[in-house]
Amino acid sequence: MRILCVDDEPLMLKMLEMAIREAKPDAELTAHSKQSDLLEDARQNGCDIAFLDIHMRGMNGVELAKELKAVNPKMNIIFVTGFSEYAGEAMSLHASGYIMKPVTKEKIERELSDLRFPIIPKSNALLRVQCFGNFDVFLPDGSHMHFERQRSKEVFAYLVHRQGSSCSTREIAAALFEDEPFDKKQQNHVQQLIYAMIKSLKKVGAEAAVVRSYNALAVNPDVLDCDYYRFKELDAGAVNAYQNEYMSQYYWADFLYDEDLY
Repeated sequence: MRILCVDDEPLMLKMLEMAIREAKPDAELTAHSKQSDLLEDARQNGCDIAFLDIHMRGMNGVELAKELKAVNPKMNIIFVTGFSEYAGEAMSLHASGYIMKPVTKEKIERELSDLRFPIIPKSNALLRVQCFGNFDVFLPDGSHMHFERQRSKEVFAYLVHRQGSSCSTREIAAALFEDEPFDKKQQNHVQQLIYAMIKSLKKVGAEAAVVRSYNALAVNPDVLDCDYYRFKELDAGAVNAYQNEYMSQYYWADFLYDEDLY
C-alpha cells in the first residue's frame, strides 16, 4: 500500500504523517509540503491513498484532488481540514473520506477501514508477473521462476493475459499454434504443456496461481502481483512503466494487445 500526504504547514504535516504511520506502520508513506511535489510523485510512482489538506496556499486540496483523479480515477482521496465548509465540494469528488483536525490515529484507522476503492494487498502474492517488455515470472524473493518447458511458460502467459477467464485446451491451442489444426495430436501436446506448467508451479509452492475445472483452467489474479493488472486498474506507476511493449516474445500477444489492453 502506497500512501502520500500533503500539508503546507510543517507542524500539521508532521502530525498527519505521525498519525498515518501509527495507524498503518507497514505502508509505504511519503509526506510532501508542496502540492506539485505530491502530484509528480503520484504520476511517477503511483499512489493508492492520498491524504490532502484542503486549505493550502496556491492549489487547494480540492483542486489537487481533481488533478490526482486525472492520474488515477480509482485513487482513494481522504481530505483533512479544520474548515467544515469545504465538506460538500470535497465529497462531490467521490472522496474516500473526510477528516476534521486534529488528526488522530483513530480517525485515520476509521477512514482506512472503509475505502471507496479497497486496496488488495500484494505483499503476500505467490508470484510477481511482468508483462511489459518480455513476459517473465518472479518468485517473492525476486528470483526468476523456472519453467520446465518454455512452451509451458507461454501457456501461463496466455492465462495471465486472460486475467482469470477460463480457457479450454482448444482455446490455448488456437492462441499458441494458430495455423495448426486442432487434432488429437495437438490436444495431447497442449495437455502435456499444461501438465508441465502445473508441475513447475507446484515446485515453487504456487499451484494456487492456476484454478482448474473440467477441460478448462484460469489464473487466480488475486495471488499475482502483475504489472498488466495494475495498468488496467490505472495504477500510475504501472501506466508510466508501460513502453509500448507487451509480452514481446509471443506473436499472439501483439494481436490480442490492441483488443484487450485498453
